[in-house]
Amino acid sequence: MATERRAVTARELPPFYTRRDAHLAGMTRAALRDDGVRVSRGVYVSRALPLTVLAMCRSLVPALPATAAFSHQTAAGLLGAPVQQVHPLHVVVPPGSYRPRRQGVHVHVRSVADVDLLEHRGLPLTGGPQTWLDLAATTPADELVAIGDALRRAGHLSAAALDERLALVGSVRGIVRARACAPLLTGQAASRPESLVRYWVHESDLPDLEVQVPVHDQLGRALLHADLGYRRWRIAVEYEGRQHADPLQFGIDIDRYSLMAGNGWLVLRFGRAHLGRRTLVLDRLAGALLSRGANW
Repeated sequence: MATERRAVTARELPPFYTRRDAHLAGMTRAALRDDGVRVSRGVYVSRALPLTVLAMCRSLVPALPATAAFSHQTAAGLLGAPVQQVHPLHVVVPPGSYRPRRQGVHVHVRSVADVDLLEHRGLPLTGGPQTWLDLAATTPADELVAIGDALRRAGHLSAAALDERLALVGSVRGIVRARACAPLLTGQAASRPESLVRYWVHESDLPDLEVQVPVHDQLGRALLHADLGYRRWRIAVEYEGRQHADPLQFGIDIDRYSLMAGNGWLVLRFGRAHLGRRTLVLDRLAGALLSRGANW
């Protein structure tokens, strides 16, 4: 009877738990080894769930002080930004509070105003402006713009809120880069690659690209919008990600590009292989501009 009671309790164990929770639920060491993925010392995520950053953060909350908040790359990823780094998880705690020392957790100690914190998906995070400013210290400018665009797109980073945050900052690391990149951010850029290409062009001697460029027919009706481009010279720049390999999407793309060409647009298409070839992308854009008689 006792064994049966323990099994029922173990089945009621939540998907994020501590070693103490598992012990109180009657889970044996063997069961813990089979079920739990160890995120950090004494905290686990059940193998029944995908091991996402969200799941890891939720499992870690009981092991953190109440004043802690997820920050930097971790907060940015949870807010929907395209960050590459998953480990370690980044946490900020105020001076004087308990500073957890755990494998897989990078703890930053500093004061964060309440206005710079939020609760998102049940987790305490640094808000969009503070998170973006934190990343400015270590993130290349093109990636910082891509992260900022994503935060703008998701509604976590308005121009006014960012301007207000930057006005309050002193001589912190990364502030020069942040102030240079802030005016470039837009919520209209639909993906990281678009943001990267847009930044590369801005830093070159080419004319700045427009975002979500309308393609009109002979009657002046907007038929569609190109990812990036130049209205003046009827040049469209399109990025094709993995989803464009889908047969249905491929058919849509064929119709889209033929429609652009039929209305006098030159379409440059880039893919994942071009993201590491900045000079090539700029050279092809320059060639397209010259072919349309552009002077700059």
